[in-house]
Amino acid sequence: MAKNPSLLSLLIIALALVSCRNAGGIVTYWGQSVKEGTLTETCNSGLYQVVNIAFLSTFGSGRRPQINLSGHCNHAVNNCKFLSTGIRNCQAKCIKVMLSIGGGKMSNSYSLSSAADYIYGNFLGGKSRSRPLGDAVLDGVDFDIEGGGGLFDYVWIQFYNNRACEYDNGKFYVGLPASSGAASSGYVSTTTLIKEVLPFVKGSSKYGGLMLWDRYADKQSGYSTTIKRRV
Repeated sequence: MAKNPSLLSLLIIALALVSCRNAGGIVTYWGQSVKEGTLTETCNSGLYQVVNIAFLSTFGSGRRPQINLSGHCNHAVNNCKFLSTGIRNCQAKCIKVMLSIGGGKMSNSYSLSSAADYIYGNFLGGKSRSRPLGDAVLDGVDFDIEGGGGLFDYVWIQFYNNRACEYDNGKFYVGLPASSGAASSGYVSTTTLIKEVLPFVKGSSKYGGLMLWDRYADKQSGYSTTIKRRV
């Protein structure tokens, strides 16, 4: 019986898409503590739908771009390229991996002015030779902009003439600290989340899940493990 490679390929793609759509609804940030484990370990936990690599903390306005990954690797000596292996591992599990730009610790060291070409060329689909995280292609960009007044004069989000990005296709994620020590305020216990917050936000057709700061805090507290099935 002759095989049809094209039909087989379509079947594999279809199964992969179904698997991706059934992934969880939790987003986390990775990169700010070596105690959180590797990127591969984070994705192998089976807890997350999206992992944001944090942070590209210095960029734009003529500054030399710098990645701050707090001990995982050192961008300055060009030794973060090995992360491509972890990125691909996550993507193979239908987990999106994004670059988070900004951050709170260095809130005056970034600007979107003239930075878009650099981000596309070095982290997304561009062909820059430098590519700090290696040749893996990230799935997108997360903006964690916490300073630099007037910064958003440079940002436009188009919700028209682009069906995939129009308003009625958008989802929102509820952002929370994953432990009481992960942020100075705003912590919500898992009990309160399950009993009061989730029943309310899940009533919206725009609900997409939760965003937790960060992987280290989540690993220590077990927050996402506790609420995973309720998200």
